[in-house]
Amino acid sequence: MRAPDFDRDGWSLDDGEQRHAAAPDRFEIPPPWVREALEPGDFAQLIFKIAIDDEENPEFFERMWVVVTGRTQDGYIGVLNNEPASTSENDALWLGNELPFWPRHVIDVAEANDASMAIAKAPPKISWTP
Repeated sequence: MRAPDFDRDGWSLDDGEQRHAAAPDRFEIPPPWVREALEPGDFAQLIFKIAIDDEENPEFFERMWVVVTGRTQDGYIGVLNNEPASTSENDALWLGNELPFWPRHVIDVAEANDASMAIAKAPPKISWTP
């Protein structure tokens, strides 16, 4: 499955493992065994790099939560559980959008609850296009 691409999609995912490696005392992430064991309904927090309409700063980084809906061969598929605050209008990234991600992107996790289990079982508002 293709990863989100900033130029093609208008957004991409930042690598949490790289951020942690650069500043392990200031940027903590869950251990690999936690990031690699997520199940449908669990929450994963990711860092999104989002294109914005600003000539001086054309990109914005925002932490948002995703509900895991399934596993892929080497990662996950999930749905965005936040509206991006970085832009008032965004043609590519909305609450309920389906997206792929990998354990390296996960910077925080939270256990599933009844509401997130319902989200995980429902069809996404917008499916990921490979």
